[in-house]
Amino acid sequence: MESKIVYPVLFVFTLLYLLLAFVWRSVLVWRRTGANPYVLPQDDSPQGYVGVAMRLLMAAVLLTTGGLAAVPQAAELVGTLPWLVSPALQGGGWLLMAGALGLTLVAQAQMGASWRIGLDARARTALVQSGVFARSRNPIFLAMRLMLLGLFLAAPQAVTLTLLVVGEVLMQVQVRLEEAYLHGVHGETYEAYRARVPRWL
Repeated sequence: MESKIVYPVLFVFTLLYLLLAFVWRSVLVWRRTGANPYVLPQDDSPQGYVGVAMRLLMAAVLLTTGGLAAVPQAAELVGTLPWLVSPALQGGGWLLMAGALGLTLVAQAQMGASWRIGLDARARTALVQSGVFARSRNPIFLAMRLMLLGLFLAAPQAVTLTLLVVGEVLMQVQVRLEEAYLHGVHGETYEAYRARVPRWL
């Protein structure tokens, strides 16, 4: 697929992913429960720092794909990695992104009212252990990792590799913060779940 087609489609898909994964689900939970599921703190705590960094990462993903869609020639300026440009890898990247979106939507639906973006010390939501959560303790973060890997394979550039690496570090930190939070909220129930189900797969 030519870059003049790839990049606009990539931008539209990225925008759709962000809207469905973060905006749409948050609005649904808000309407059903009356509680705002967007609880990322804006302070100097580790959670606040990761929250700010994650917001910047999502903005960077959108700006990168949008910039490439608007000016495909800019791909050379952001460091195209020519040895990774192949139809097979690009096709694999698109499959990963599609799978990431599907996994995210399924996991969010199975979380129901427990869906949150960030950690809310005041909330005592149910610990979801069924469905995809019986196979992975963090299917949504797993999906986000797959999304960034797919983006890199579909558009192999230094900038998308940077987004992948930064996202990987942030998500590894965030899941560990969430594990400590869930242990504090659910105690032995969470510890039994953690012993039974792997962090990723």
